[in-house]
Amino acid sequence: MRILIVDDEPGMHESYRQCFAARPGDDGDLSAMAAELFGDEDVPPDATPPAPRFDLVHATQGLEAVDIVARAGENRFAVAFIDVRMPPGIDGRETAKRIRALDPDVNIVIVTGFSDFSPLEIAKVAGPADKIFYIAKPFEVEEVVQTASALSHRWQIDRELAATRADLADKVALLEEQTLELAANEMKAIHLANHDSLTDAPNRLAFLRSLQGWVRADEGFAMAMIDLDRFKLVNDTFGHLAGDELIRMVCTLLQEHVPERGMVARLGGDEFAILFPTPGEDAAVMACERLIHACATSFKVFGHSVQGSASIGLVIADGSEPRDPIDVMRRADLALNEAKKAGRGIVRVFDESMDESIRFRRRIEGGLSEAIANNELRLVYQPIVARDGAEVVGFEALLRWVSPEYGTISPAMFIPIAEESNLIHELGDWVLGEALEMLARWPGQYVSVNFSPRQFRRQNFVGHVVERVDRAGIAPSRLQIEITETAIFDDAERAADTLYRLRQMGFRIALDDFGTGYSSLYNIRKFALDCLKIDKSFIDGMGRERESAAIVHSIIHLGRALGLEVVAEGVETQAQVQALRVAGCSHLQGYFYARPMEAEDSVVIATQRYLEAVDEDEGTAPVAGNGTQG
Repeated sequence: MRILIVDDEPGMHESYRQCFAARPGDDGDLSAMAAELFGDEDVPPDATPPAPRFDLVHATQGLEAVDIVARAGENRFAVAFIDVRMPPGIDGRETAKRIRALDPDVNIVIVTGFSDFSPLEIAKVAGPADKIFYIAKPFEVEEVVQTASALSHRWQIDRELAATRADLADKVALLEEQTLELAANEMKAIHLANHDSLTDAPNRLAFLRSLQGWVRADEGFAMAMIDLDRFKLVNDTFGHLAGDELIRMVCTLLQEHVPERGMVARLGGDEFAILFPTPGEDAAVMACERLIHACATSFKVFGHSVQGSASIGLVIADGSEPRDPIDVMRRADLALNEAKKAGRGIVRVFDESMDESIRFRRRIEGGLSEAIANNELRLVYQPIVARDGAEVVGFEALLRWVSPEYGTISPAMFIPIAEESNLIHELGDWVLGEALEMLARWPGQYVSVNFSPRQFRRQNFVGHVVERVDRAGIAPSRLQIEITETAIFDDAERAADTLYRLRQMGFRIALDDFGTGYSSLYNIRKFALDCLKIDKSFIDGMGRERESAAIVHSIIHLGRALGLEVVAEGVETQAQVQALRVAGCSHLQGYFYARPMEAEDSVVIATQRYLEAVDEDEGTAPVAGNGTQG
């Protein structure tokens, strides 16, 4: 450690040399001195490092000392012992002031036998106060050495602390820089995920998100689907680069002419979509006609003249009722197709005549609401038989609707329509009531009833089913609740709780169409089940596709390992029966044994308990499909 001695008396310099030449060996004295200097009474004697070796530099005048400090460079001083009176030059107060200005870290010890300046005066010009110390003349050897040792140690610690702080500051600055870079990259990624790479306009994802907000709002709005006419000709004639340039130019035009608060998005290819508020149909049509007029111009694309033209399909939403965003886009697309059929370069507003399925769905929905009251619905029952002996252990209840207007309507058609409205609850209650009544006529078999996802998510579903079963006086074990993965996948935690409560009350739980959903393994592990029903499509493919056979075998082995019944649906041939028996399938269902039958016939079958397989060579088995929708 470098020590600066500043005193005008040669004898004092010699005293300092003798002090530091005769270094104390008692580290306990040094520890005590450090504790006294810094007020740290808890420092144990062995915690203070050995006294350092000192390199003394002497100056007889203040100006000389200041010059030495100025030229020290990296060899800075840890401690400066400064005499107060040093005539004829500057005094100790001024010397300390100038040295402090050159080196803010040096510890200054004022050594004097006089009181020319108070400590406060010196601290004001050469502070801070925690780096100014005082020793009175005459001093003791231990006093000087221990002060130098303690202050040198502190000086070293201060330097290390300053270096650590500087390093930490650098790391913090680097971290802040990386944080800013990460935020910029995140913003860029979000932008890329929501914007078209060619035009930088919002993409389909962003458009759907915006459309979802519009359909939930009360304000009326219009959605326009825009398609460039004869765009393929541009690509084929001038190349895809020219086509891309035309897309960019048209996008810019649309953004310039879109109504106020409107949004232009590129959905893909030469197709754009626009959302904008509108007071009504007439205003929306006028706005779209202006867009068509703007596009009907000649574009200069890479030196080529390209005549622009566009067609628009328009949907008006008055905000009186919520709509499905996908359905709004579908309607706009239907209107766009009509505009193109009508000659291009025009606007077509969607109306119900453009969508035969909508009109048909409404007719079905209206007819279905009256079907129960008019006795147009009935249940048929298909036996579920045990693998060995063909014992009838249960029946699946299948719904049929014969409409006076439309004839026999497939459940695959009317069940989804009922599912999208509250009719599914009324329909489901009727099915459950009819099925429970049949149980009283069978000697002991269970009935398997399909519940749709919307029924399963019904408030107090468990209480509703329990109430109906109690009222019918039926044991819960005779009712099997069939659900699909769709019913439980949307809210797995709630579904798991519902199924657990049903199982605790004694109901049977079957997972229908197992194998068709990607969450199958997860579901059977998480949910309380009694039975897996293998989808008919896999049974059909067993004899033709190795994959189907492998899936069937895997499901059967999985069910057996978990202690679950496995029902194969759609069994129609002897070969399928043999293969399923060999694989270990516990139960079979299908036209090989019996087609869905009327209630009276089911009573006969239930009473005799055993079935003989239908001879497939006689051709008596019907060719229609079977299963949940029968």
